[in-house]
Amino acid sequence: MTISSAIAFYYGDGKLSALARHSTVVLQADFYSPAELAWLADHGVRTLCYLSLTEDVGPPAPWQRDRRCPDWGGAYVHVGSPLWQAHVLDQAAAGLKSGFAGLFLDTLNIEFTYPEDLPHLWELISALREASGSAYVLANRGFGLLPELGSVVDGVLFESFSARWVADGYARWPQATLDIHAEYAVKLAELGVEIYALDYADTPELEEWAVRRAAEYGMPCFVSDKALGRI
Repeated sequence: MTISSAIAFYYGDGKLSALARHSTVVLQADFYSPAELAWLADHGVRTLCYLSLTEDVGPPAPWQRDRRCPDWGGAYVHVGSPLWQAHVLDQAAAGLKSGFAGLFLDTLNIEFTYPEDLPHLWELISALREASGSAYVLANRGFGLLPELGSVVDGVLFESFSARWVADGYARWPQATLDIHAEYAVKLAELGVEIYALDYADTPELEEWAVRRAAEYGMPCFVSDKALGRI
């Protein structure tokens, strides 16, 4: 089967044939059975299990803070809580046991919300690296942990590298932000790990521009909607 792109992000269920057109896919663990993950593996697809490391969308729990993420509604967590770290490690172990080939570590950019938790986040990522063995680990951003992050992951995703969602749709970042993102892209290229981009668009023109710009920095780019519901 021909693989059409390097990576895809899909937070819905099903669509196995569409997923099989990509060499790596990031999926929600609860939406795919071991049999479906095995089918994708047989078709040459590396599946990565989604994990949130600093936000919790589950029921009330002792590790949750009172403040919630304005975009998704999940509760920010005390990343250093032993109970939270055990919870995340259990999720990772369950995902790998069910057939995922690796892990996708999301919500790492806490340097903007709780920078005092960065050492605890590093501890959690390091524990996930050790527990996952040879499984592939992809981090989303995590720029507050550079350059050390490159020593414990296999790849880094630059989410919203060129485009973003806005109140009435999707748009390019302002030029000043694009320049800052370009500087980070150069730093990521120096880590010696795989790097990817994820962008958001609702027109062919914006999508093509985002893909082209990411390619200039050596990043395969996947473009979707805000909910990551397209594949």
